[in-house]
Amino acid sequence: MKLAISGKGGVGKTTIAAGLIKYFAGQGYQVYAVDADPDTSLGMVLGLPEERLGTLKPIVDMRQIIAERTGGEGAFFALNPEVDSLLEDFTIKNDNILFLKMGAIKPGGSTCYCRENTVLNAMINSLLLKRREMVVLDMGAGIEHLTRGTARGVDTMLIVTEPTLVSIQTARVIQKLASELGIEQIKFIGNKLRHHRDEEFILNHLPSGEVIGLIPFQPAILDQAAGITSTQSFIATGITELASRLIEN
Repeated sequence: MKLAISGKGGVGKTTIAAGLIKYFAGQGYQVYAVDADPDTSLGMVLGLPEERLGTLKPIVDMRQIIAERTGGEGAFFALNPEVDSLLEDFTIKNDNILFLKMGAIKPGGSTCYCRENTVLNAMINSLLLKRREMVVLDMGAGIEHLTRGTARGVDTMLIVTEPTLVSIQTARVIQKLASELGIEQIKFIGNKLRHHRDEEFILNHLPSGEVIGLIPFQPAILDQAAGITSTQSFIATGITELASRLIEN
């Protein structure tokens, strides 16, 4: 199974991605956990050691390797660079989880990411199209990653939304772009639901048959972010049910 998880910034997509990754890994799957969000927080939410995360370079920073794989520094470069070896060289393994950090925030005024995006897309395509392991991509907030097509080829796009009109609007835009990319399975997850009326809001504004999960607001998630709750053992309420539905589908 190959999942991409997207949504408006702040809706909790990284928490849900981490919960699914830990659940599937605990069930014996080998899971590639791909942090494709420029904020690069998935590794911390997964509870990976900070010192190991600090030594893992994002692929977009590896200028020399990128130049070698894409044919040099000129204006033209290969569109299918060989990247399989990078999947082994630049991963952190933690039990059944193999973590990759795909990108980082680009400084203002820098040159474009055309060459780097070629490598990123090739790596994602290698994971999504060639390998049989479970893959979970924590995508960047909003829609920019979809306009670049970096989620093309996933089995299912999960769009996380809060019970607000702004979040719902973003979710619908993401759904439209994902559909245009040819992603056949697109499902919504309502998150941070405090009251029954929040569930009703989600179901009234989205097709009920396309809502695969309703996750309640959980103060323990805030404790996790503050380091009070162990990230190694904590899995948010509702994740097990969500994972079961994904496997059944």
